[in-house]
Amino acid sequence: MRPRRLLPACLAAAVIGTLVGLAAAAAGEDVITLGAAVSLTGKYAQNGANTKNGYEFAVRKINDRGGIVIGGTSYKLVIHYYDDESTPARGTELAERLIQQDGVKYILGPYSSGLTKAILPVVEKHKVPMVEANGAARELFTKGYRYIFAVLSTSDQYLTPAIDLAVEQAEKLGKTPETITVALAMENDPFAQDVRAGVLEDIERHGMRCVIDDQLPPELNDMSVTLTKVKALKPDVLVISGHEEGALTAINQIKALKVYVPILAMTHCDSAQIAEKLGDAAEYAFCAQQWHRSLAYKDEVFGTAEDFAKEFKDAYKYEAPYQAAQSAAAVHVFADAFKRAQSLDPEKVRDALAATELESFYGPVKFDASGRNIAKPVVLSQVQGGKYVVVAPAKWAAGKPIIPRPRQ
Repeated sequence: MRPRRLLPACLAAAVIGTLVGLAAAAAGEDVITLGAAVSLTGKYAQNGANTKNGYEFAVRKINDRGGIVIGGTSYKLVIHYYDDESTPARGTELAERLIQQDGVKYILGPYSSGLTKAILPVVEKHKVPMVEANGAARELFTKGYRYIFAVLSTSDQYLTPAIDLAVEQAEKLGKTPETITVALAMENDPFAQDVRAGVLEDIERHGMRCVIDDQLPPELNDMSVTLTKVKALKPDVLVISGHEEGALTAINQIKALKVYVPILAMTHCDSAQIAEKLGDAAEYAFCAQQWHRSLAYKDEVFGTAEDFAKEFKDAYKYEAPYQAAQSAAAVHVFADAFKRAQSLDPEKVRDALAATELESFYGPVKFDASGRNIAKPVVLSQVQGGKYVVVAPAKWAAGKPIIPRPRQ
């Protein structure tokens, strides 16, 4: 009997996954079932949807190519979903349910570092391999866990390219690197605090000065106190990380309070759709991105990054954010490991994951001993003409950064 706390969206998603599996079985097909507790409701619902859509898109692409052949048998992928309601306790409960009651032997990660952290002890206890795409905090990879594999770069790397860019462009700011001042506004959660740690390390390395270091509560719907300080102290760089709500709040209140900073850098721009929703107010903001459609990555399943972006938009009627791309990549990594392991034994699949060296539309994937992807960089885009244009690192740039940010 299902727990009564499961919401209708959760029930619908679980039923859909189950019906797909039953249909495949009825058609005489063998299936590999992956389990996923994702945020279909609550704070992370928007990116929970991006995560689920990325998973589903990848499953469809892989199954359409004939699935995964192991020992001469072709298997189709199926995902069994639950709604973690954007809460760690619920995520932990559902991870146990997927493994203990539903018999799932392979897990796809949830959205956010906090929810990933919550279920890690469960997958480790049961020795179930998990490929995750949306938990980037460094602390996930410092506990000696053996069953986590993350396709994305860790969050301490997200906005360090913005600090490096400020140093490279110091002359345009009328400064030398050591005279550049930086303000930080970070949500007090594992992801944003890791972004903060990386930025602070870069500030110290370059001899710059941090003049504001505000750690803000969850549900970042008011940044007026911090922005009032920014208006008074006039830092050269303002760095913000607060998921989608924080990105939208920042752009709206910067405009409303008439705050000016020469360099504005933040996370979650594309998933918050700041350019699409806020128009000119979002122009010239720098945005940390794990992936972008202009990057020269490709593979045999999805084609190029641009191919993925076009097909995803055709399927879901919105531009592919990097959260969806990296979620699709997580399924691809699992499929590649099953193929190389030629086994459905979880331990053999785990060892195949550990040995991954995959070139994908999302970027290169290679794991270190902690399960981090050590092969793929974070890129920095800038909103220019309503588009997210990659401007750093130079190797991947599709355009040039506009610094300082023009006054609006």
